[in-house]
Amino acid sequence: MLHNKKRLATGILALISGALFSTAVQANVVASIKPVGFIVAAIADGVTPVKVLLPDGASEHDYSLRPSDIKNIRNTDLVVWVGPEMEAFMPKVVAQLAAKKSLEIASLADVKPLLIRGSTEEEQELASEHHHDENSAEHHHHGEYNMHLWLSPEIARNTAVAIHAKLLELMPQSRDKLDANLQHFEAALAQSDKDIEKQLAPVKDKGYFVFHDAYGYFEKHYGLSPSGHFTVNPEIQPGAQHLHNIRTQLVEQKAVCVFAEPQFRPAVIDAVARGTQVRKGTLDPLGIDVRLGKDSYVKFLSQLSSQYTRCLKGA
Repeated sequence: MLHNKKRLATGILALISGALFSTAVQANVVASIKPVGFIVAAIADGVTPVKVLLPDGASEHDYSLRPSDIKNIRNTDLVVWVGPEMEAFMPKVVAQLAAKKSLEIASLADVKPLLIRGSTEEEQELASEHHHDENSAEHHHHGEYNMHLWLSPEIARNTAVAIHAKLLELMPQSRDKLDANLQHFEAALAQSDKDIEKQLAPVKDKGYFVFHDAYGYFEKHYGLSPSGHFTVNPEIQPGAQHLHNIRTQLVEQKAVCVFAEPQFRPAVIDAVARGTQVRKGTLDPLGIDVRLGKDSYVKFLSQLSSQYTRCLKGA
């Protein structure tokens, strides 16, 4: 009987210590926006859960942190975000964290050389056609570079490597799983890249307008032929002269598609396209219909490619 009690006690202690160990090796990981979460989730799969701050349907350009968001960030072991020129809602609260708890994608050494310049001159031109209150969201400025970095497969790969290193510091016991996840991500991304290149090849020369200047990395990587965009910043209403120029190109059939976004479906797109032969499509730069998981980033890229193809082909 005594022997059985000892065995039972040993078993209970083993269960408790196992539970404590499994809790200890997990980390509180937060991504600012969903597509960043796709990359984090790929590396953290089976190791630790990932939370995303920005709710589906919200815009990264004008989001305001809720008290629960601030609490999540303050309690995090690692927060992954693009940078202050993209998520204007992040810098103040991230500044309160230890440096090792923040991974800012735009500041990574392997990412900086890959940055492409944004359309700041046009943004100033568009903004000059309006008079805004100094405290309004319209004054959000992307800065010198295009900060939609998650739309670059190359930057996504470099980001995954950096996330892997950070998670390895936090959970060295999970090295084998983290290593396997990174290897899987890189292989899946390489295959997806080839598939998308093949899918987009027939429509590379077709002109189109996107709603806002978000897709430069994707377009450059796959050699697409954008005719332009309605606005640089969704919070800035396009000027009359700019809209007239777009309308002229549509009438002259220099573009076959205009793309809205799930977060922004402005009436201005319908108005400019009215009476022309142009097709209307939707591009989702945030992947709102994609669930976080091991392969969510490659699914996101594939979905975006299909959204381009459907409209440009006229399918």
